[in-house]
Amino acid sequence: MGQVEDLRIFVLIVESGSISKAADNLSIAKSAVSRRLALLEERYGTKLIDRAPGRWAITESGRELHQRAIRIVGDMDEIEDDFVNASAGLTGPLSVSVPRDFGINFLSKALIAFKSRYPDIQLTVDFDDRIVDLARENYDFAIRITPRGEDEIGAARIGTVGHRLYASPSYFGRIPEPQSLDDLRQHQLLHFGAARRAMWALLSDKDQPQLFDFHPFLNSNSGVFLLQATLNGLGICRLPDFIASEALAMGKLVHVLPDIGVRPWGIYLVHEDDRRLNRRMRLFAEDMKTACS
Repeated sequence: MGQVEDLRIFVLIVESGSISKAADNLSIAKSAVSRRLALLEERYGTKLIDRAPGRWAITESGRELHQRAIRIVGDMDEIEDDFVNASAGLTGPLSVSVPRDFGINFLSKALIAFKSRYPDIQLTVDFDDRIVDLARENYDFAIRITPRGEDEIGAARIGTVGHRLYASPSYFGRIPEPQSLDDLRQHQLLHFGAARRAMWALLSDKDQPQLFDFHPFLNSNSGVFLLQATLNGLGICRLPDFIASEALAMGKLVHVLPDIGVRPWGIYLVHEDDRRLNRRMRLFAEDMKTACS
């Protein structure tokens, strides 16, 4: 039995929660599974599962090996899918991390369409703004939106997000509209983030960068909440197009300082540097690039 099959058995043991259940799933003797686990521990020189009467616990080494073994076993299964079962329907897991507001407000239709087109792919979408560890947390892809270019080899730019300064007409019903950045300091400014002293990187009408620092009137980590606050006349906010476009089209928002822009942010589809893209991942990447371009 090869090393990959040993790792496959180990993954099954961990996910089954016992050697007996793993043996039942494999339809082999419990002693054979126990022996393969012991040989695996001997090969790596470490205890993988702390097993004693009344005790069953995966060790730290066992948890790390389990995460890495999942990927190795998955890669072998993907080779089978790509080459042996090329004519069969697409199946298997696909796990993606997506920024919350962008995913729910803009990308959800494309994600649902992908799942509808490939119903046997076990798609998991995690809407979360944090930077996930692709390897340790077992994600196939992460979508990231950033003003900086992603330095990772496994990062492909699939689109851009524009930003503008917005306010509601009702806000300017009681205070004059700013005509310059200096005027902007006299206004209530809403900021995405938690900084007590914030900074916006803006562009002049000649595309010259201008840094504008200020004390936010309101902070939040939700663009949707900031949109609602802006619509309710709480102040001026820098918002991405995918959040503001509908309200702008309906006349509920107006551009503030229209000659002042914000450099577009990049939308990046990121995977592990050394990860080979299987058919599921390639098709997903194509769909996301189409949706975001």
